[in-house]
Amino acid sequence: MSYSFDTKAELCRLAPESNCCSVAECYGMLLFGNTFNMREIRIITGNKILGERIVALFINAFNTSFDIMPDEEQEGKQAYIINENGKISRIFETYGFSKENLLAHHVNLGILEEECCRISFVRGAFLTGGAVTDPAKSYHLEIVTAHYNVSRQTYSLLLEMEFTPKETSRTGNYIIYFKHSTAIEEFLTLIGAPIHAMKLMSTKIEKDMRNTVNRKVNCDTANVSKTVDAAAAQIEAITKLKSTGALSKLPDKLRKAAMLRLDNPELSIKELADIATPPVTKSCMNHRIRRMIDLAAKISV
Repeated sequence: MSYSFDTKAELCRLAPESNCCSVAECYGMLLFGNTFNMREIRIITGNKILGERIVALFINAFNTSFDIMPDEEQEGKQAYIINENGKISRIFETYGFSKENLLAHHVNLGILEEECCRISFVRGAFLTGGAVTDPAKSYHLEIVTAHYNVSRQTYSLLLEMEFTPKETSRTGNYIIYFKHSTAIEEFLTLIGAPIHAMKLMSTKIEKDMRNTVNRKVNCDTANVSKTVDAAAAQIEAITKLKSTGALSKLPDKLRKAAMLRLDNPELSIKELADIATPPVTKSCMNHRIRRMIDLAAKISV
């Protein structure tokens, strides 16, 4: 199963809360679900665990069952439908709306006065309209609704809850989303999925460690390449001095430095300085090697 599917499964294991929180969670499910109008309520999901929670919440919130339920053996997407007029009217009235005068859906904040109800509302919105990507691939959590006012008011609600989401639209839908791992962790923890919030955090730490190791390896590889390239140029210069007889005419200290380099082509200047007899500083060894390179450059072959 996907990370998003498993996250929702964790949320569905939460026991139904008080009646007001059940009403609030159903509110989020309806406003961010598939169909919520005067003729029909329809919630579609491929997650059977979520389907069981939807049924339990509607009984707890409205003492109402669905008119059409999916076959228990059915695989894939499943539809939970209410089309009985009286049930739909009762649900609309619970949220302070009349079927006859509702022009466009919006969030009735009077239903969400308590903090626990706000959290339940957002959880419901995520369960039916949300998705979160596998953190091993990227960091992205979004909640989608077809209702513009609902999206704007939920965005404002999240700001009041000290989140800083972003907004966009796609193919006629309105999207609230998070791109930062920390914000997603905090969001999942708040709505009741701390295990998957911890998994996200753990994955992030592993990725950061791998990136650090890769940077270190790349840096070390670059340093080795630079050392090898520098040593090759130095050996070329010393070989030139030797083949023209110029090396034997150099001061003893320079000749010793030259032989050290020829005998230890893999070592850095610092390492050559350490094995010199007597040991010298890196600056001193570098100066001697540079002198030989400059001398070699003046010799015409």
